[in-house]
Amino acid sequence: MNLDRLPYFSRRQPVLATNGAVATSQPLAAQAGLDVLRAGGNAVDAALATAIALTVVEPTSNGIGGDLFAIVWDGSKLHGLNSSGRAPRALDAGRLRGLGHAQMPELGWLPVTVPGIPAGWQALHERFGRADRERVYRAGVDYARDGFAVSPVVADSWARYLEKIDDPSRTAELGPQLAGWRAAFTRDGRTPATGDRWRLPDHARTLETLGREGADAFYTGPLAAAIVEFAGRTGGHLTADDLAAHRADWVEPIGVPYRGCEVWEIPPNGQGIAALMGLSILEGFDLAALPHVSVENWHLEMEAMKLAFADTHRHVADPGFSDVPVAAMLSPGYASARRALVGERALAREPGDLPAGGTVYLCTADRDGMMVSLIQSNYHGFGSGIVVPGTGIALHNRGLGFTLEEGHANVYAPGKRPFHTIIPAFLTRGGRPVGPFGVMGAPMQPQGHIQVVVGTLDHGLNPQAVLDAPRWRVLDGLDAVIESAAGPGVRSGLEARGHRLMPPDPSETYQFGRGQIIWSLEDGVYAAGSDPRADGLVAAW
Repeated sequence: MNLDRLPYFSRRQPVLATNGAVATSQPLAAQAGLDVLRAGGNAVDAALATAIALTVVEPTSNGIGGDLFAIVWDGSKLHGLNSSGRAPRALDAGRLRGLGHAQMPELGWLPVTVPGIPAGWQALHERFGRADRERVYRAGVDYARDGFAVSPVVADSWARYLEKIDDPSRTAELGPQLAGWRAAFTRDGRTPATGDRWRLPDHARTLETLGREGADAFYTGPLAAAIVEFAGRTGGHLTADDLAAHRADWVEPIGVPYRGCEVWEIPPNGQGIAALMGLSILEGFDLAALPHVSVENWHLEMEAMKLAFADTHRHVADPGFSDVPVAAMLSPGYASARRALVGERALAREPGDLPAGGTVYLCTADRDGMMVSLIQSNYHGFGSGIVVPGTGIALHNRGLGFTLEEGHANVYAPGKRPFHTIIPAFLTRGGRPVGPFGVMGAPMQPQGHIQVVVGTLDHGLNPQAVLDAPRWRVLDGLDAVIESAAGPGVRSGLEARGHRLMPPDPSETYQFGRGQIIWSLEDGVYAAGSDPRADGLVAAW
């Protein structure tokens, strides 16, 4: 990485620091993490303070009722955490189809799975935390109780979600289920404008309870009782047994070599393997010889991504319910065979024959070398639209990750984890840390990971420059979208190769992702960047 090299479309430099850094999509949350670092906490404490504050100051993307994944560098090795929840045991695919659903609905109780965030916070703190638990909750509690100024991107997303809730074609039969959302997140029928001060008193009380009593309050205590009571009263399927059975699982990250480094992701049920497969295909092309933002470079990246997605969407599911062929999907021989399919023309892809065998992201680093890559989400905006009265708990709709297709590895089943889009990532070189990175935005996430890694390792961009760079995103078939900053020449060149470029959708604020990066340089120096597509920043000292 050459910190002096900036592309023509970026004049911002990375933030440099020696004592620690926090990068995320919301300034108030980043500073909450920095405060904990400065008070003697470590990178995990800072990540937790940031994550907890994010549920308050960016509720349009995450909340207490969502899921969480993390990768931690403890100073000598990587640790992965999967705290995604499971489907209620009282519901299955046959019953959903019997209710008239050909695919998972977006709003209401049906897409709600057990939330994993509180258990994930506790697992991280118990294993690695140094600060007092109530201390890491403090900023989130204060922002929720005393109020915070709503930032521009958050205000826009908030208003767009109200449009969804107000759409009778989506919500006509869900009135009692969605009443709690309106009570918590609107005033006089409107959402906050940029700069409005907003308070979330129920959310504050719940965070205080979690800080004082821990995650047991959520899964077996008074918060669990409130969730179960509301579910029983409004047609939900979560039970006390579903909540009590949740656990956060420590897992071994999976990785592939790329340009002398190693790229790491969380294993399935997440889609991180798609980024690894795409990079394995791209390793066989000399991307460094091509301009960073060019028809030739983007065409290769997009084709590799489509090949990786085809296999990921066919095979990735909860490994507790089906055998996910991770080793085969990441084998060099398979990558070579898939690479051979990449030609001059864009093609829609099918899965290959394998050989046998709404989100927030943050990263932190401390002066001792501990680094954290953490992502948590309610999925589509606020999630299911269900807020448990009196608690501020907005429940996610992560069940949307399931399919109802009979025989598919990822078909909805009781007690099963869905296919997950949220993926933290980490880069090492020769077993030593380079650092955490991530790009939010549902299916954009592995696409963003590939673009960050290629921009960094093939084109030498610093962390801020690679986040400022224009991006592409593949959709279905030959469809794709690109950012206008790429220029008309790139657009016309990709179209000439058969890519069907669609106009960007202004209602999809996450369509090109929102990333954060912290790289470890020489002599204890960190270089960090924050995506301009969000309200965020790097807080460092």
